[in-house]
Amino acid sequence: MTTADEFAVQIALKRGLVTAGQLAAAQQRAAGLADRSTPVPGVLDILTADAALDQEMLGRAMADEFGMPWMVLAGRTIPATILAALPRSFVAEHNVLPYAREDGILRVAVADPIAVDVIDSLGHLSGTAVQPVLASAADIRQAIARHYSHDRTEVGPELVAESFPTDRVGGGEEGQASAQDAPIISLVQNLIAEAVRRRASDIHLEPLERRFRVRYRIDGMLLEVESPPKRLQLAIISRLKIMANISIAEKRVPQDGRIQVKLGGRSLDLRVSSLPTAHGESIVMRILDQEGLKLGLPELGFLPDDQKEFEQLIASPDGIMLVTGPTGSGKTTTLYASLHQLNQPDRKIITVEEPVEYQLAGINQVPVNAAIGMTFAAALRAMLRQAPNIVMVGEIRDRETAEIAINASLTGHMVFSTLHTNDAPSAVTRLIDIGAKPFLVAAALRSVMAQRLVRRICPACKRPYAPSARELHALGCQSGQLEGADFAHGAGCAACNGTGYQGRMGIFEIFRADDGIRAMIYDNVTSAALRAQARRAGMRTMREDGIRKVLAGLTTIEEVVTVTVGDPL
Repeated sequence: MTTADEFAVQIALKRGLVTAGQLAAAQQRAAGLADRSTPVPGVLDILTADAALDQEMLGRAMADEFGMPWMVLAGRTIPATILAALPRSFVAEHNVLPYAREDGILRVAVADPIAVDVIDSLGHLSGTAVQPVLASAADIRQAIARHYSHDRTEVGPELVAESFPTDRVGGGEEGQASAQDAPIISLVQNLIAEAVRRRASDIHLEPLERRFRVRYRIDGMLLEVESPPKRLQLAIISRLKIMANISIAEKRVPQDGRIQVKLGGRSLDLRVSSLPTAHGESIVMRILDQEGLKLGLPELGFLPDDQKEFEQLIASPDGIMLVTGPTGSGKTTTLYASLHQLNQPDRKIITVEEPVEYQLAGINQVPVNAAIGMTFAAALRAMLRQAPNIVMVGEIRDRETAEIAINASLTGHMVFSTLHTNDAPSAVTRLIDIGAKPFLVAAALRSVMAQRLVRRICPACKRPYAPSARELHALGCQSGQLEGADFAHGAGCAACNGTGYQGRMGIFEIFRADDGIRAMIYDNVTSAALRAQARRAGMRTMREDGIRKVLAGLTTIEEVVTVTVGDPL
């Protein structure tokens, strides 16, 4: 007998549902049939067949013993959206069946209450909270036979909303044709859930000639994970395109969409981009975690003195504050954290973004839509008629936007924005290059902060570390800085997937526009001259800020040297 059968027999004897004599006779009969080549019925099957044991009474007794509800599936019709919550192969193999969803909880009938691994898998596969309910094995088998009478379960667009809530749900025959197989739905769910569990910021699905590669970007580094078979490529891509409400029929041009999901009580936005390649469509999903908006300035990586200076700068009543750096350097996160700190009931804040990545409570956010003429400049011009105190422009890209932002700052508004420059002083020459007048830049600019992201040492496997002379030379440490240094590195553990790093932090370069700097901007001097003047006034470079964080044991020499290799000292 299986362990489950042994428990059932013990409960039947305990509750007086079968006598010891009846059980002995059934065991003797089962032993006599063991020599036959045909399948041998179990003891419980023999007791039930001989009417010595009522299966429903036994089931109710077991449910009471294990503190589980009892369910009768006979005569019950289960919607296709509920059935699709679990893969058909899993349902058939383990004799379980989802039958209802109430208050966000999926109710699943199980026949074996002690199959802990199967019950644990239910929540993982369905991507939602699950309540197992006990039903007889025969009742579940019959219900499976009734509801899976065809080779495939038809799944319409409503399943998208059930299994993965979205703000826009694809419809039509295209959506139904591409999402017919419940295993594909579960595979996509698990793909996203695993990325979230590993703290990935992006999911990359890349069609290659002979395989379908899946990679997660974790702490800025791409990590290849176990990839699905090449034959599932089209089905997976189609499923994702349906969820993102983009056309599965169009495979020749790039498309963009968005998926909203909830995993483990967390609200996530997935920004989806599809790109035609030689071997199929490449899909990249950027995971935008709403929890990330709750970051304060300390979580960004500021040391106390830099944080104090930055807080003073963003509290200015007017002027322009710029954050610069390459794509992926955390500029938007820094601006959001700044707005989160400044967001008070007595301030009106408006942002214009392309796209609006995060929803900020209490802040008016305007999406750019160039197709209808809603450019950064047009949106900014309209925003100023709303009498805001603080304005955030996602990026200053052209002369018109720069001039409107400068004029806004000169008329009593605090303007935050970003630029793509390698260091902070270069932002001045960049504004002048795109057409802003030097005397206006000098009058409006309050500060520029350049930043990069470095990986934090994993706290779970952090170990003291003695760097070599070569490493210290590469970093550019002065001998006087080494006193009291706390060099460390990560040994690698399960918490950090063996990398030695967990999470990222910023290294910063804060450029203040004081009177001397303004005079130089007015004279339209070079960025090198501005940088030299700022250094004389006490500006720390990103390399120097990185050195401070290496000496404090927050990151490693390798990280700082890698991200600041091209920066002027």
